[in-house]
This record gives sequence, C-alpha cells and structure tokens, in this order.
Amino acid sequence: VSGRWRLGPVVRLSFLAYAAASLVCALAGGPAVFLLGRGLQGASNAFTTPLLVTMIGLLVPADQLGRALGSYASFTAAGQAFAPLVGGAAAGVDYRWAFVAVAAVALGLAALTRADVDAPAGRPRWRDLANVALARASGVAFAAQVGTTGLLLLAALVATDRFGMPPAPRGLVIAGFGVAGFLSGRWSGRGADRFGVVRAGVVSVTVLALGTAAVGVAPAPALLVAAVLLAGAAAPATRVLVNSLALQSTPSNRAGATSMALAVQFLGAALVPTVLPLYDASPTAAAAVLGAICLSGSLLAR
Repeated sequence: VSGRWRLGPVVRLSFLAYAAASLVCALAGGPAVFLLGRGLQGASNAFTTPLLVTMIGLLVPADQLGRALGSYASFTAAGQAFAPLVGGAAAGVDYRWAFVAVAAVALGLAALTRADVDAPAGRPRWRDLANVALARASGVAFAAQVGTTGLLLLAALVATDRFGMPPAPRGLVIAGFGVAGFLSGRWSGRGADRFGVVRAGVVSVTVLALGTAAVGVAPAPALLVAAVLLAGAAAPATRVLVNSLALQSTPSNRAGATSMALAVQFLGAALVPTVLPLYDASPTAAAAVLGAICLSGSLLAR
C-alpha cells in the first residue's frame, strides 16, 4: 500500500478506520456485529503499527534510531499497561464507553499524523521480501511475542489459581509489566545505540525468556511480581531489536518488511492460548515451553 500512496495519509486513514471499527463495537447489538468490529480493528491496526515504525526509520538518523525505537516501545508499553485499567473502569459503567474512548483517541491520532512522510521513490517489489534477513527478523518477532503474551497470560492464571488474587490486584500485577517497559524504554534505545542493537536485544530476549519461565515456578506473590517487572523492563529492547532487524532487512521495501515481521509477531500472540491444556497439567511445564520458545529468539538474533 505504501508503495502506491504516501505513508502519512495511509496511517491517517488507518486511524480513521480504527475509530470507525471501534464505534461498530460500541454500537453492536449482538455478537456477530461485535466480532466484525473487532476484526476490523485488527485489520486497521495491521496498517498503523508497521507503517509507524517505517516512518520512524525514515525520519530518524541511523545513529539515533535505537533511541527513537526505544521511545516508541516505551509508549507502546504504557498503552499496554494502562489500557486494561481504563477499559476496566469503563466496563464498570458500560463496556461501550471503552470503545467510544478508543475511537476518540484514534481520531486524535489521525489529526496528529504527519501527511508529508513518504517512502523512497519507486514501487516496492514483493520478491524483495524473500530474504534471509527478514526471515530472521520474523523469527525473532515470533519468539519474543510468544514470551511476552505467554508471560502475561501465565501471570494472570498463576495469580488467580495459585495465590487467589482478586481482579484488582491481579490487574495491577499485569499492568506492572507495561509500567516497567514504559520506564525502561528510552534507556533500552540508548543501550541499543551504544552497545549495538543485536547485543542489547539478545540480552533482553534472554531476560524475557527467563522471566516467562520464572512465572511458572514463583512460590510467592512477591516473586511473581518481580518476574513480571523484570520481564517488562526487558521487553522494549526486544521491540527495538525486532523493528531494527526488520527495517534493515529490506531497504527497498521497509514498510513491507516491517509488516511481514509484525504479522508473524501477531501470529505468535495468537498461538499462545494453545498452551492452556499443558498449563492445566503443569503450570511449570507450560511456562518452561513458552520460555524456551522465547529463548530461541535470542539464538536467531545472534
């Protein structure tokens, strides 16, 4: 898409589509329409996320790219942290208000999006995406997202099943992941610029993997919280790694490469619930499997 139209207008249109999809969810009178709205939200987000990363790659000098991507990851983590709290508060009144609020935010972002950002001249070719570097970036994206989504899912389950936490404390535990990421994001980017994206990213993916595995064996709530916070602090550097590898893999089609890597990342998130039967048999084993998959990302990134 970005090869035919300017990046800025495409991102703006995607935000407008997301706002419309959110209103469909808010006004849905039944599950079919509601699911349609959710699907449209996901389709719209598939445009905004990779193209925003591409815009950062175009606007920021190479020696400052890590810091910029770290800041982007920081705000992504903040959204991940506070969205459940805002959504939960809205649901306490009427869940529809959560979607109205999201629609309002999307409209605001559409208004703020720069329209003068464009991809390099020339129509990108799909065949350029068939390269080893992009496959590597996609593999790292998949593994890291399995770790992130798996940790959050397991943390919520362990907090309930093992420690009997009610919804509010459980929500705070999960929100801690995003808060830690928000606080560490900019430092993660600086570390990537100073020590190298791959070196910093390998360390962060390893920490994320260990945190995921630790959730399964946490014997006390305090240790569960510590594992979530440690993994959350490492998460932004993994995003910097994935986005940097994707941007660098295919200079002739950065938007396509980032879209491909993030599509595989979304696949990783979607497959995590398949571990639930294993969790029923052994939370420790489920956490170990998810942690091992995540750890494979550090091996691919080397």
